[in-house]
Amino acid sequence: MNSVTQLEKTEELPFYEPQGNEVELFLHAYKHQLPVLIKGPTGCGKTRFISYMAETLGLPLHTVACHDDLSASDLVGRHLIGDGETVWSDGPLTRAVREGGICYLDEVVEARKDTTVVIHPLTDDRRILPIDRTGEILHAPDNFMLVVSYNPGYQNLLKGMKPSTRQRFLSMSFDYLEPSAEIDVLLNETEIDSEMATRLVTLAGTLRELKDQDLEEGASTRLLVYTATLISSGFDPVKACRAGMIEPLSDDVDTVVGLMELVQAAFGSE
Repeated sequence: MNSVTQLEKTEELPFYEPQGNEVELFLHAYKHQLPVLIKGPTGCGKTRFISYMAETLGLPLHTVACHDDLSASDLVGRHLIGDGETVWSDGPLTRAVREGGICYLDEVVEARKDTTVVIHPLTDDRRILPIDRTGEILHAPDNFMLVVSYNPGYQNLLKGMKPSTRQRFLSMSFDYLEPSAEIDVLLNETEIDSEMATRLVTLAGTLRELKDQDLEEGASTRLLVYTATLISSGFDPVKACRAGMIEPLSDDVDTVVGLMELVQAAFGSE
């Protein structure tokens, strides 16, 4: 076994089905203090992978769900007024740099552009976080790691990651799992039986073939888990597929009707 993988792990890790060499690559990135960028469609396992790696490495995980209004101050911190005085409150990025651990910026391209300026000094050999409002310059400890993710399918001219920023990260691409691996996920995450798991994964594969035609996104592994959870608890499979997979994929009534025909074909008269 490669020495970099000989790490002490917690007793119970989140279930994670590897897609390739991403675990080994992440371990090497952590060992050499390199930032990591993860690309992939919605619900394909990016966040679960980060949780798994944080537990594997025994590191705290500071997760930030990025959005349109997320600013640099939300990441770094701000002065707050309380009890008649002004006090500084660290943001999640600053806490991660002070305390160590993985700072995970999920869907980073959704955040305002000024956040990019903040993370740049942490993604090169300086590994520093300047805090202008307090005059501090924090040096990231050895056990700090910056990880960002985004969905390339949602990229456009207004919301994209600049090449100059992408080239500051090691990068790995995620996609939907192979059918056999996705079946294993359902069997581990829910109480569904193997035959039903196989049928759900096959249906998901059919739906994914419609991506960029009738659908913006294919059925994610996350939605499969939701659907399998309903079915394993005794919910009608066809109705479970509608609530767990079909309705989340589209608001268009005609599209939903067409997709439900695929569900009916997969599950017959059940």
